[in-house]
Amino acid sequence: MKPFVLLATRDDDVLAEEEYEAVARFGGLETSQLERIRLEQGEFPTLDLDRYSGIIVGGSPFNSSDPAEEKSRVQRLAETWISGLLDEVVARDYPFLGACYGVGTLGIHQGAVVDRTRPEEVGPITVTLTEEGVADPLLADMPREFSAYVGHKEGTRVMPPNAVLLAEGTVCQVQMYRIKENLYATQFHPELDVEGLVNRIRVYKDLGYFKPDELETVVDRVTNGPAVEHAPRILSAFVERYAR
Repeated sequence: MKPFVLLATRDDDVLAEEEYEAVARFGGLETSQLERIRLEQGEFPTLDLDRYSGIIVGGSPFNSSDPAEEKSRVQRLAETWISGLLDEVVARDYPFLGACYGVGTLGIHQGAVVDRTRPEEVGPITVTLTEEGVADPLLADMPREFSAYVGHKEGTRVMPPNAVLLAEGTVCQVQMYRIKENLYATQFHPELDVEGLVNRIRVYKDLGYFKPDELETVVDRVTNGPAVEHAPRILSAFVERYAR
């Protein structure tokens, strides 16, 4: 099988390793089947897409909608590289699954409005499939409603004009969409379980996702919230559908 490639941007090594392990585990992949490019470390290779089965974009402390002058140099370089890659990915309708940061990068590339009008508190939400989502082959084994983890400063206010809405939320309506036949983006995190999210909460406690004195309240909301069982299925379904 040709490997999948994970595009990562987490500069905390522990969280970066946890994200890689979670994507592999929930995707049903061996480490030899999941390569990783750490864009935050300045890795910007020329990708031969014919070498891979598909692309997965992980979450990020980066915000796609921030003004260019407020972004770090490495974020600007990463987004320029991703935009160039997306030119080919979209043109080829190449298998792509962007989670969290992926919904921002793909969305902006395709004409979406991504901004801070729909921030989501850290924790589980209920995601509801649209009629198009129920009919989508990637979501064939998903229930109409399921819980998923979010925690974002930004979200999609206006979808790309060529996108099909597959799943909705309450605070941020746009939770998942498809472009063409093979490009998917989720606002929620299909790679997260309780332990993974709690670790991110503790590492990112000073980044403005919540007030620092609310740390234990947020942790409690996650650990005692509804079980998130179905969302990771999206990763395994993506792998099963596109492995070649």
